[in-house]
Order: sequence, then C-alpha cells, then structure tokens
Amino acid sequence: MINIKSDNLLINKEVNENLESILKTKAFSNAYVFYGPEGIGKKQTALKFIKEIFNKYSSDLNIEEKIIANNHPDFLLIEPTYYLKGNLINRSEAEASKNNKQTIKIEQIRNVKTFLGQKSIESGRKIVLIDDAHLLNEAASNCLLKTLEEPANGIFIILTSRLNLLLDTIISRCQLIRFKSFSDKQLEIFIRNNLDSSLSNIYEQLNLKDLINLANGSPGKMLNDIKTWNELPNEIKENLEFPLSDNLEILRISKIISEELDINQQIFFINFIQQKCWVKTKRKSIVKKLENLKSHLKNFIQPRLAWEVTLLKIAIEDL
Repeated sequence: MINIKSDNLLINKEVNENLESILKTKAFSNAYVFYGPEGIGKKQTALKFIKEIFNKYSSDLNIEEKIIANNHPDFLLIEPTYYLKGNLINRSEAEASKNNKQTIKIEQIRNVKTFLGQKSIESGRKIVLIDDAHLLNEAASNCLLKTLEEPANGIFIILTSRLNLLLDTIISRCQLIRFKSFSDKQLEIFIRNNLDSSLSNIYEQLNLKDLINLANGSPGKMLNDIKTWNELPNEIKENLEFPLSDNLEILRISKIISEELDINQQIFFINFIQQKCWVKTKRKSIVKKLENLKSHLKNFIQPRLAWEVTLLKIAIEDL
C-alpha cells in the first residue's frame, strides 16, 4: 500500500501493517479514528489509505491528485471553519489572519449525509475525511453520531489529536488506529534526514536536545519550531539569557517581543524559554509563571503588559 523507506518515520510501521491488512482483505469498517499527537503523519497516512481504497475500484491514474486537490467526486473533506468578524472563512484564510476560533459546524455534517446519499461515481465507496474532529461542536457531534448509526455506502476516517474530546458513543462505533509519538532517537534521525540544507545553521544556534524536548514526540512540530525560530529577529535570539534580572532590559525586550512577534511566535518563544529556564534553574515557579503568560496571550490580554508583568515577577523572585 504505502511504500516506505527505513528512514521514512512519518509512516508508523505498526499503523502501516494494520492498514495493509485491511486493504488486502477488503475488511473495511464503516468508520476509523486515527488518533495521536499533532504532526505525527495522521493526515498523510489517511490520504494514502483513501487513495488505495479507491484504487481497488478504479484504474484512474489521477486519483491521488484529485484527492489532494479535494476534487474527487467520491471524497469529502471536512475541516474546521473559522469566524473572522462574523464571517466563516476557510483554514488557509484563518492561518493567514492568525484567527483561532475554530469549529466544525452542524451544517458541515449535514452535508455529509447528503454526500453519502448520492451514488458513487468513480468507485465502489464514498469516503469522508474529518480533520481535527475534536473541534466538532455539540450539535455537529450529535449529528455525526446519528449519521454513523445509519447504514450507508461510505467510510468515515476521523482524525484527532484529542481523543478524549470525542463523544464516547462516536468512538465506540469506530475502529481505533493509534499513531504513537516518536522516540528521541527517531526524532534525531528524522531531523537529520529532513532538515532543509538552507536551515543547517540551526545546530549552531540551538541545541538539538532542546529541539527534541520541545517537539514532544512530534516531527511536524519539530519542523515548525525550526521554521518559527528562523523567523525570529536576531536581536531576540542572540541577546537573551533567561531569566532576566535588569528591569530596563525586561521593559525593552517586552516591547520588542510584543511588537515584532505574532501570538503564535510568542507562544513558541515562551515554550523555548521555559525549556531553557528549567534546565538552568530547575524551578517550577518560573515554569508556572510562563505557563500563565501563555494563557494570558491566548485570552488576548495586551501582550506587552503581559510580558512585562511576568518577567518582572520572575526577576523579583530571583532576588
């Protein structure tokens, strides 16, 4: 099904063998839940799985392109929608605007029922892929449950990094496919094999162990962290030694961070300095204050003020 190299760690071997067996026997369940950490390859694997299912019924050489472009008549992709100034926008628009108010609405699940009620055009099965299913709102969750209970000529593949947020009644109607976190050794191999040569200077600026610890078992997060790090202004990367003690320096740095970094970059930077502070001081109180800072930023408290207050509190504690 999925051609893998020994160093292609985005495809979990155990998952791959499980899906190979399903394809070989054609013993398809009505629904699957692919669950595990973000950035672990769930969606990539799901798209390949869908391609191979369709290949069982069609000789079309363009199946993969159609799926990726969300242009296959028997494939429906459901993703979270976002609100921006009262209007629904798609994921790419939301990422560009840094909007995080996301949900999967009942209207989207109702569209699934309409989709499954239509006859397959190019294959013997219709397939619905629901990404970030933990963002289903209550009404959408109940509608999905009812849809899963009704027999239909379709297959659901549900992706989530937060299995605990799905209804138990939904989970009980699905076959669970678990994606495990990478080990530190796997992450090290992955990053050495996949790091863009233009970013090779990352090892001169960051300790590989720090990157691995920040990734929390997710290669996708690791690559995103490297990208974010390289986008940070040099003045922030090169001149900071946390925790800071000089009040004027704290005020200066807080101004730079709040003015030059967007909220996602600030969250990454907090994670980074949490790691550095813990290694240096082993003090839980500092980690907790920085965790509170993340919460303030996510709740749209004025960033500069939040940074100033937090770093000054840490400095006072350090006296």
